[in-house]
Amino acid sequence: MKDPIVIIGLGEMGGVFARGFLRSGHPVYPVTRDTDCGALAAELKTPELVLIAVAEKDLHPVLKQIPTVWRDRIALLQNELLPADWVQYGYDNPTVISVWFEKKKGQDAKVIIPSPAFGPKAGLLAEALGNIDIPVTVLEDADQLLFELVRKNVYILTTNIAGLKTGGTVGELWSQHQDLARAVASEVITLQEKLTGHNFDHEALIKAMVEAFNGDTEHKCMGRSAPARLQRALELADQYGVDVPVMRKIAG
Repeated sequence: MKDPIVIIGLGEMGGVFARGFLRSGHPVYPVTRDTDCGALAAELKTPELVLIAVAEKDLHPVLKQIPTVWRDRIALLQNELLPADWVQYGYDNPTVISVWFEKKKGQDAKVIIPSPAFGPKAGLLAEALGNIDIPVTVLEDADQLLFELVRKNVYILTTNIAGLKTGGTVGELWSQHQDLARAVASEVITLQEKLTGHNFDHEALIKAMVEAFNGDTEHKCMGRSAPARLQRALELADQYGVDVPVMRKIAG
């Protein structure tokens, strides 16, 4: 039998990964809010991987409390993820995947584009998801990972924030409101540059965002979390001194 996988958070996304790992022959140990992680780690000291599949808002509390014996085995998949999110807690080489498939209750996973992954166990994620027909691209270095994480953030924030004004789908956003989409994306990229301390090719990121648009043109721009994403972006802009007039106009 292959080595076990621990999954912290068994929501829709965690369930997809669990199915992939099981299909690959790995036993899966779920961690819920009621699980004593310390006790499980004492029993299961060397899992193959500890996948943290909790929501963005729960990531930091979980990272603070990961048992020491698991710290070099974690994998992350959250939206709005950047290296500072794990570096501040002393994690220096996690496995990270930028998820580009959608999973809603009662529906199978819907692939938009292949999901890029990087880190010690990126190949394991590619194998597991590949077994359930979800493509993964294994990246070559950390610079590629950073670009892909920023690309996902630009996609999410641009569609959510612009969508507060336009509604509709990502296809409609690009075909009917491209100037607005570009303006919001530019502000988002500038903010990401401040958050990461790196400069990016804005046009390359916008092109990569549009590639994802084309992967599912009927994807809705705006979910329930859109207002919170806009508010968080404005708070970060204030904190880092970034001028975001288009976002502020949308916020009213």
